[in-house]
Amino acid sequence: MFHLTSKMLKGAVAAAALLAASAHMASAQNLTMSSWLPPTHFGHTDFLKPYADKIGEVTDDRVTVTILPAPLGSPPQPWELARTGVADITWGNFTYEPERFVTMWSSEFPNAGTNGVAQSTALWRTYEKFLKDNAAFAGVKVLGVGLLGGGQLHHGKKTIQTPEDMKNEKFRMGGPIQKQPLEGLGAIPVAAPGPKAYEMLESGVIDGSLHPMESVVNFRVDESLKHHTVFPNGLYDASFFFIMNGAKWDSLSDEDKAAIDSISGEVMSANWGRNFDAQNPAAVEKLTAAGNTIVEASPELVAAVDTIYDAMVADWIVAAKGASVDDPEAMLKFYNDTYKELAGE
Repeated sequence: MFHLTSKMLKGAVAAAALLAASAHMASAQNLTMSSWLPPTHFGHTDFLKPYADKIGEVTDDRVTVTILPAPLGSPPQPWELARTGVADITWGNFTYEPERFVTMWSSEFPNAGTNGVAQSTALWRTYEKFLKDNAAFAGVKVLGVGLLGGGQLHHGKKTIQTPEDMKNEKFRMGGPIQKQPLEGLGAIPVAAPGPKAYEMLESGVIDGSLHPMESVVNFRVDESLKHHTVFPNGLYDASFFFIMNGAKWDSLSDEDKAAIDSISGEVMSANWGRNFDAQNPAAVEKLTAAGNTIVEASPELVAAVDTIYDAMVADWIVAAKGASVDDPEAMLKFYNDTYKELAGE
């Protein structure tokens, strides 16, 4: 009788364990992430992949993330891909949809800063304080935001030191906000993604290109772009979002939401900036060792960009009010003050 009872007990325990495991598998959610970065890029290896893995870790694998082997859409489409549920998580550049994200234009203006952690953290706090209830952000869970640590000016054949040096020079730009500084300096903007810079330089379509310092190396245009002009507060920037489909987020348990929140938001945004703060100085070191010319922008060139910046801000204030930002001046001041405090300026 004892042996029968013992066997029955062991069987019951095994069945309970099997049921528990089955219930865990049934309740577990695997989320898809669409990304347009190649798997060798530091943005994938040092940021996206660790974040995806961390979601599994903090939720005890109740929520896992699979990064798809190829993007599900073109660079302007990630927001809609997540909002409509084609992918669960996406990331992209806000101003690839400039009309939707008028509110974010100012983050890409000249003088946004050159400290990636301080920038990205300040942008997250600005989003939280001024924008999280704005209609443009409806339908998604914003997981984080990020900036590049300052974009700079790069030329293939000459060092740019004065506004006159920019006249009629063709420069690749990544986003539409970069058009105004280039045109204001007399250059000819050519819109194209960063990875296209190499072939455009080799074919003579462009004379120079806008990049953060790291991209000159990581996009392998360091032998084509030999002259680098560095603006102390950045010539421009690019603002990025990391989002989850709103319905998918709502389907998660409160426990899992709290766990994912703990590694997202300001933490995630700062981690994005931290990667660029490591990559940009390393790129400068490599370019210097290769004999490339790196100069600081002259006071004349900085003053010309500052004048353009003032006009951009004035135009944006009007546009942002039309996009339901009650006090754009206060929003921009909050970002700038927060950045300066975090950067120790």
